[in-house]
Amino acid sequence: MNSVLNIGADSSLLVRKSIRVAVSREDAFDIFVRRFGQWWPLTSHHIGATAAETAIIEPRVGGRWFERATDGTECDWGKVKVWEPPGRFILSWSITADWKYSEQLDTEVEVRFIPENEEYTRVELEHRKLEAYGERADMMRGIFDSDNGWNGLLKAYARMITG
Repeated sequence: MNSVLNIGADSSLLVRKSIRVAVSREDAFDIFVRRFGQWWPLTSHHIGATAAETAIIEPRVGGRWFERATDGTECDWGKVKVWEPPGRFILSWSITADWKYSEQLDTEVEVRFIPENEEYTRVELEHRKLEAYGERADMMRGIFDSDNGWNGLLKAYARMITG
């Protein structure tokens, strides 16, 4: 897994990760999205007051990205901004540094699926617009760039594929 912190000409903070998985591009995309609630570590990575039962990415522009708790309550994380299966999607990440949903916060998570051959796909993830966190941007970048952040999340996704 690769990790890069870029500070671009527009001073935006971002975190980039990539992982190689042993499935076709179509399967990599499908497992990431349609089985999202099966590989996302809901016991530790949820924001609702009640234990999360699943997490869902609705497969369309404008679709919700959210968790559903065991009691049926739902807690939004963001929305689908771009939907281009099986090549990529972009989600808004609208979770504050206090781990609460806020429609006003708009960071982006783009996930691209690049076929390397018939058997392998490179999955590239970019979490950008972190400057939206203001004075807490560096702290949040550090969290997203950690083993408890996108490193560990992509490893969980890869484990779903390898069984």
